[in-house]
Amino acid sequence: MDELFASMPDGMDLQPGNAETKELDPKAIEISELSKAGYQYLKENNILEAEDAFKKILALEENNNYALVGLGDSERKRNHFHDAIDYYTQCLASHPGNNYALFGLADCYKALNQYHKAIEIWEQYLIHDDRNITVLTRVADAYRKIRDFKKSKQLYLRVLDMDENNAYALIGLGHLHYDFKEYRDALYYWSKMLDINENAVDIRVLTSIGNCHRKLKTFENGVTYFERALTMDPNNFYALFGLADCYRGMNQQFRSVEYWNRILDLDPRNKVILTRAGDAYRNMGDYENAKVYYQKALDIEFDLYAVLGLALISKGEGKYDEAISSLSRLIQADPKNYRLYIDLADCYVKTNQKTQAIETLQSFQKQGIRSQAVAELLEKLNG
Repeated sequence: MDELFASMPDGMDLQPGNAETKELDPKAIEISELSKAGYQYLKENNILEAEDAFKKILALEENNNYALVGLGDSERKRNHFHDAIDYYTQCLASHPGNNYALFGLADCYKALNQYHKAIEIWEQYLIHDDRNITVLTRVADAYRKIRDFKKSKQLYLRVLDMDENNAYALIGLGHLHYDFKEYRDALYYWSKMLDINENAVDIRVLTSIGNCHRKLKTFENGVTYFERALTMDPNNFYALFGLADCYRGMNQQFRSVEYWNRILDLDPRNKVILTRAGDAYRNMGDYENAKVYYQKALDIEFDLYAVLGLALISKGEGKYDEAISSLSRLIQADPKNYRLYIDLADCYVKTNQKTQAIETLQSFQKQGIRSQAVAELLEKLNG
C-alpha cells in the first residue's frame, strides 16, 4: 500500500466529507485519527492493532471505505487473500471505482495466480489514472504470466516512455524475452539494468545475464557474470549452477564437477545435481565416481537420467547386453526420447545386430516424431 500512496494523484482522499466538515464534526475527526493510526500500525506490521483501529471506524460509520480498505490490506499482509478480497469487494459495493480497493483486489488475484481477473481490475484502475507506473508494470507482469507477449511488451515500453530507466520495466522486459526464448533481446534489457546500477548491481541481474549467455552458448561470457555473482554470494545456487553448466558446455568437465559438488555440499539430496555430477564424472571416464553419484540419486527415488547414465557406463565398459536391457526398459518409460533409441541402436551395432538397430530407429519414427539425428543414423545403417 505504501508504494501506491506515493503514486496516487494529489488530493485523492478516501474519507467522507470535506475539510470543513472534518474540522467541525467530532466523529469525522475521530475517524481521521483512527485512520492515521491504523495505517501507521500497518507500516509497522502491527496488524492486530491496525485491525482494531479500522474496526472502531466501522463501529462509527458502517461501510467506511478507508476502514474496509485497511482491513483488506491487513488480511493481504497475512496472505489471507480470500478474506482480503471480501473486504475490498465490500468497499467497492459502496464506493465503486475506489482506487485503493481496486489496487488491493487486483494484487490479491495476482497472488492467487488468477491473472485474468487481476488484469481486468487493474484496467479499471487505469481508467482513472492511466499514467500510474506502479499499476502499468503490474499489468505488464500479469500479461507476461499469461504469455501475452504483445500486450506485456506494449505496457513495459509505455512505462519506459515515461521513465526510461525504470527498473521494473527493464527487468520485466528481460524476463518476457527470456520466457519466449529471445535471449539476445533479454540480454539487451538486463545489460541496460547493469549499466544503470554498475556500482550497486543486483545479483539477480548478473545471474540473468549469465543465463542468457548460457542459452546462447557463449559460455565464456557467461562464466564472467556467474563468477562476479559468486563474489557477492559464494553460495548462490544460480551462480554455482550457471558456472557448472557453462563449464559443461565448454567441455571442461573437471571444472564442472567442482561446482556441482559445491551445490551438493549445500544440498546433498538434490537429485538433479547428483545426476549432473554423475554425467560429468562419466564424461571424464571416471566411471566409479559416476556410479556413486547415480546411485545416490536413485536412492532418493527413480530417476530416468541416473538409470540412463548407468546404462551408458555399461555401454562404455563394453557390457552391451546390460546396456541393451536398461535402455529397452527406459524406452518403455520414455518412448519419445530420441536419444534412448540412438544409444540402443548403437549397442546393437556394436554387437553385430544391425537389423535390430534399424528396427529400433524405425520404431521411433513410426510415432510420427521427427529427429534429424535418428534419420541420419538410419540412413547410414541402410546405406
